[in-house]
Amino acid sequence: MVASLLVLGLVGCSSKNSPELFFASGYVADQGINRLWREDNAQNEPQTILNVYSPYFGGDTIITRYEFQQGQLHLIKETHATKTDLGVMLRFDDSGHVSFMQRQLPERREKLSSDDIERYKYEAAKILDLSSALRVGNVRLVQANWRQGLITTCAGEQVTPKLTVRSQVWLAKRASRSNDNLGLAWLTAPEGNELLLVANQDFCQWEPKESDL
Repeated sequence: MVASLLVLGLVGCSSKNSPELFFASGYVADQGINRLWREDNAQNEPQTILNVYSPYFGGDTIITRYEFQQGQLHLIKETHATKTDLGVMLRFDDSGHVSFMQRQLPERREKLSSDDIERYKYEAAKILDLSSALRVGNVRLVQANWRQGLITTCAGEQVTPKLTVRSQVWLAKRASRSNDNLGLAWLTAPEGNELLLVANQDFCQWEPKESDL
């Protein structure tokens, strides 16, 4: 509910007649930040969605890959950025039934419960709907590096994003405590910009490209 309301607040009434086949966006959830990269096929059907979830307080970044065939969910693969011995994989057949399931734990593998499967399917449907709404609203994700007051996007463009006072204060505080690069992620939309994340990381090192999906 919280995520949906925040998405609607940014989406507004903008729309496009011809959706882009590759689109990056994101949204604020109640416990963290979601960054989304979506690729559609030539028929404008979802093909791949990559969701990178970064929790606010502690915890590992979780990367979830959703793959679709002819618009139907085919694969869910969840991995952790640092805890490589944790993860989940689900495959679905053409009828939407589970054909493979596995949860990887540090010392063993196990099957998922029916409740777990339904939860993952629900999350996949929610991510698909939200990514569609964000694209219609032209809510775009931009990632960049900050260094000595200069902001350079992962595409190599030097920019000065118009941020809210609150976001400017947030960035200034983090910058005052850092002598090195900072990684930035923000949303840009017709209704304005929203800073999502400031971290001692280089997001550009791993930012997905269309060829990666």
